[in-house]
Amino acid sequence: MSAVVGTGSSPGDGAEVAVVATGEVTFTPPLHVDQLFGHLAATAVPGVEGWADGALLRALSLPSGPGVVRAHLPAEGAVSLRLDLLAGAAADLQHAADAVRWWLDLDADPAVADEVLAGDADLAPLVAAAPGRRVPRSLSAAETAVRAVLGQQVSTAAARTHTARLVAGHGEPLPTPVAGLTHLFPSPARLAALVAEELALPRSRQQTLLGLVAALGDGLLDLPPGRPTPSLTAEHLTALRALPGVGPWTASTVALRGLGDDDAFLPSDLGALAAARSLGLAQDARGLERRSADWSPVRGYALQHLWGTLPHAVNRLPG
Repeated sequence: MSAVVGTGSSPGDGAEVAVVATGEVTFTPPLHVDQLFGHLAATAVPGVEGWADGALLRALSLPSGPGVVRAHLPAEGAVSLRLDLLAGAAADLQHAADAVRWWLDLDADPAVADEVLAGDADLAPLVAAAPGRRVPRSLSAAETAVRAVLGQQVSTAAARTHTARLVAGHGEPLPTPVAGLTHLFPSPARLAALVAEELALPRSRQQTLLGLVAALGDGLLDLPPGRPTPSLTAEHLTALRALPGVGPWTASTVALRGLGDDDAFLPSDLGALAAARSLGLAQDARGLERRSADWSPVRGYALQHLWGTLPHAVNRLPG
C-alpha cells in the first residue's frame, strides 16, 4: 500500500521554502545512514541535487511536471523518514515517494544481505559494526551511465564538476529555482545536442560519452524505474558493454545503481581494491573477483562494506 501518510500543504519548518506536501516513507530497520546519505551528499550534482539542514534534495520529473523533493535524515531508531515536496503538484507526492524509496534503497530488507555477509569471517566484523547498509541508487539507468562515464578515472569532485556543466548546459530548467536546485538531469533527448567541444575531457572520454549519448537516444537503457527482469537487464548491459570505452566498471555501476542488481560487483574499483588489500582479502582485481563469489547473491552490499572502511567523504554525513 502507500508509503506516504499525512499528505497536504504545510509551511516549511525553518527553511525559506514552501512545502507543497509532506509525508512519511517507511523502511525496515536498521538503516545505516552515514554512508547512504553521506554518499549521495558527497556526489550530489550542483543544480539537480543537494544537501541542506540534514536533508537530501533532488529535482525530478513527475507526472504533473518538474518537482523537487527533500528527504530528511531519519531519527535514530525510526522506521520512516519525512519527505517534503517543495515544488510540483501535491498529487505527485506518491510518485515522489516511490522515486525516493528507490533512490535510498528503502525497499531492501537489511537482514537478507547482513545474514549472508555475516557468514563470512572477514566481513562479519564489518556487518556487526554497521548493520543495515544500503546501496545508493540512481533515478534512472541512463543517468547512471552518463554519470559513470563522466566519473571514469577522476575524483568525486571532478565528476561532480563535469556533470554539473552537463546539467547546466542541457538539463531542463525548473520553472523556478528551489533550494538551490535549478534543473532536471538531462534526458537522452536533450543530450542529443551535446558536442565534443563542450566537454573538458580527454578526447577518448569525449568519444565514449558521445557514443553513449547516441545509444541512449536510440533506446539503450530506456527501461522503466525499478528492477527490470534479469533477461532485459542482461540484454541492455551486453549492448552497453559493446560501446567503445565502456568497460566492466561502468557496466557494473549501471547494473548496481541504475538497475538494482544486488549482485553486481566492481572488482577493479580502486577503493574496493584498497579495502580488500587492507583486510587481506585479495591483492588484485582477479583475486577480489574470485573472493567475492562467497558473497553472492548480495555482492553489491559487500561492496558498500568494503568502501565503508575507507577514509572518504562518501562514508560520513556532511558536517
